[in-house]
Amino acid sequence: MSRIFVTGGSGRLGRSVVAGLAAAGHHVISVDRDAVPAAQLPDGVEQHTADLLAPGEAVRLLSETAPDAVVHLAAIAVPFSAPEDVIFSTNTRLAYAVVSAATELRIGKIVTASSPTVLGYGSPAGWLPQGFPVDERTTPKPWNAYALSKLIAEQTVQMFAAAQGDAIRYAAFRPCYVISPEEWDGAPTQQGHTVAERLADPALSAPALFNYVDARDVADFLDLLLAKMDTIPNGQTFFVGAADALATTPLSELMPQFLPGSSELAAGLTGTSPAFSIDKARELLGWEPRRSWRSELKTDTNLNDETPAVLVAAGTGSKETR
Repeated sequence: MSRIFVTGGSGRLGRSVVAGLAAAGHHVISVDRDAVPAAQLPDGVEQHTADLLAPGEAVRLLSETAPDAVVHLAAIAVPFSAPEDVIFSTNTRLAYAVVSAATELRIGKIVTASSPTVLGYGSPAGWLPQGFPVDERTTPKPWNAYALSKLIAEQTVQMFAAAQGDAIRYAAFRPCYVISPEEWDGAPTQQGHTVAERLADPALSAPALFNYVDARDVADFLDLLLAKMDTIPNGQTFFVGAADALATTPLSELMPQFLPGSSELAAGLTGTSPAFSIDKARELLGWEPRRSWRSELKTDTNLNDETPAVLVAAGTGSKETR
C-alpha cells in the first residue's frame, strides 16, 4: 500500500481518482480548498483543506503527511471560466508550487494532470493536426490561457526530471473530456449538457473532437502508472482516453463536417475509432480503458444496436464553444 497525495481531490475528476486509488488499497491524502462531506469519503482517505498557493503551504502539508507519491489535479479546470490572466497564473503557479515542493522533499513519484487542449484544436484561426489519430508526438499549439497553462505544467515536470535524472520519477497525463459516474445517469457534464445530448447532437462534442474518458478509467490509469513509473523512461506524457469516440457515427464522416480541411486526415477514423490515440499508455504501461458510453450510458435500449431512442429524443442544448 502506498500513501498518495492527491491535489484537487474534491473536483469532478478528483473524487473518482481518490475513490479509485483508495479502492485499489492505497492510503489517499485528498487536498482541496473545498471539503467533501465526511460521510462521502471512502475508507482509506484522509482529507485536508488548504490553499496550495499560500507561501509554504505545499511544503507544510507534504511534510506533515509524508506521501510516497503525488498526483496533482488542482487547477481552474474549464477554459474561459475565469479571466485569462487568472487561469494562467493560478494553474501555472499551482503546478510549480506542488511539483517543486514534492521535489524538495524528495517524494519519489510525481504526476501532474495536463489536457488534450494543449494541441490547439478549436482555435479561431483554424487548426489541423499532422494526422489522425493525434498522439503525444502531435505538435502542441495552445491558443488560450488554459491550454498554455497545461502545457507549462507538462514542461514543469520535464524540467525537474531533467535536473533530477532518475532519482525522482515524474510524469504528466492528458485526460480526455472527463465523464464522472453520475453523468452517465443524466447529471449535466462540464459544459452543461447531458451525455445523451452530446451524443444526439454531434455539434456539442465536435469542439472537443469527440474525445472522452470515464473518470474511473483515469483512476485505474494512475494506479498503474504509479506502479510502473520506475520501469519507464522518466518525464513521460500520456493521453488518457476511451477506446472509442463520443459519437454514434464514424469520425471519418463527422470530422469533415466540423473541422474544415480534415477529410483526408480523418479518412482512417472508421468504425468507432477515436481521434486521440492511447497506444502509448497501452504499450508502455499495459493500460486499457474498461468503460465506454456503450456500456455505461443508462438507456432503455441496447447500446450495441442502432442509435438508442433516448439519444434521438434528447434535446440538443446550446453549442459548446470551447
